Amino acid sequence: MFGTVRTRSAGIAYTLLALFCAFPTSTAVAAPAFQPRNVETFRATVNEAQSLGWRSEEIDAVIDYVTRMSTDSFIVSTGGKIVATVGDTHVPYEIHSMRKAMLSAVVGQHVGDGPRQIDLDASLEELGIDDVPIPLTALQKQATVLHLLRSMSGINHGAAASAGLTEDIDRRLGKEQNQPGTIWAYNNWDYNALTTVFETRTGLSVAEAFEKDVATPLGMSEFSSTSVHYLADPAVSRHRAAMFRMSASDLLAFGRMYLNNGKMGSQQVIPENWIANITGKAVETGIEGLRSGHGFLWWLPSPEDTGLPPGTYFAWGLGNQSLFVIPDWDTVIVHQSDTTAFVEKWMGMAEDGIPAEEALLKIALSCMNSSNASTDFCIEDRFTLRPEFDGLIATIVKAHK
Repeated sequence: MFGTVRTRSAGIAYTLLALFCAFPTSTAVAAPAFQPRNVETFRATVNEAQSLGWRSEEIDAVIDYVTRMSTDSFIVSTGGKIVATVGDTHVPYEIHSMRKAMLSAVVGQHVGDGPRQIDLDASLEELGIDDVPIPLTALQKQATVLHLLRSMSGINHGAAASAGLTEDIDRRLGKEQNQPGTIWAYNNWDYNALTTVFETRTGLSVAEAFEKDVATPLGMSEFSSTSVHYLADPAVSRHRAAMFRMSASDLLAFGRMYLNNGKMGSQQVIPENWIANITGKAVETGIEGLRSGHGFLWWLPSPEDTGLPPGTYFAWGLGNQSLFVIPDWDTVIVHQSDTTAFVEKWMGMAEDGIPAEEALLKIALSCMNSSNASTDFCIEDRFTLRPEFDGLIATIVKAHK
């Protein structure tokens, strides 16, 4: 019922690549000026863009910026209308850590105290949740489902799809026990344990639930239950990561539903109060810029640092995959980059004996060297580092009236 499992060896590229989700901006060199790629684009007319709250000439600048990135699909939609697109928006790609927003959605559909429902105040002990090879302590078992949703279990255990995040987790949580609910940490153990809670309580796989109760009512054209696979690392934890492949057009439908307070037409797909929890129960992360807050598995940007309006939230994953929901602008923005070639290049270097983190850093920064900038890999498949992505967000903010 629970779908395909990729073991530690099969999923190691994904887990180690997660270190770039915490890649410090100050370490990266500013990207050189890449030439625009020959990629399909669309933009609204001057009058349409202006009527939707956008500066027409600055939309051109946004599109130009995106065509100089390794972006594979990009959408700006306001008021249910398309303002701009780049690339084929119907091709599914791995969305990496954006999966957590999808998990949050299906959990929100099954909250309650009845059979096959999830009580947010239930403790891990009450739900029979433990771990192997290192069992949870009595204190750790007092963490609740709500703590998992808020990334505040305080449990520092190994987790599938978590390599590269361990240094920050260790810094925040330390090696001793923590009182649940007292410390925030971006912690894949919480999200993977939440996956186990969801599947054991509801009797549904994440894939089944998302297809039936989200993708189908939203009319997603590229998603099916086979779009979800699992990463497992039984050497460190019994809890698995449910990974998604989705297209930009399906992500847009998902974002529009959130923008509409959980509705698709007259159907309430996600409870409205669940969506309100994203901002209403957000936690300050201590991180500046785009990730200053975190609520129910979505990120909240700092308005002061980014220029994005208060109330904005977004899903974010490896390669700066992202889905922005901006209620104040009535806007959804989708950004995707296919990381397949990057992963394959890394695996080749790893097989040659280069240490994993060194290989990843070398590949990511190689395209910042002007002598490599014109190679096919750097033009089409380079890793989108944070300064380049931050520049895109700044360009988008400038384009809005």
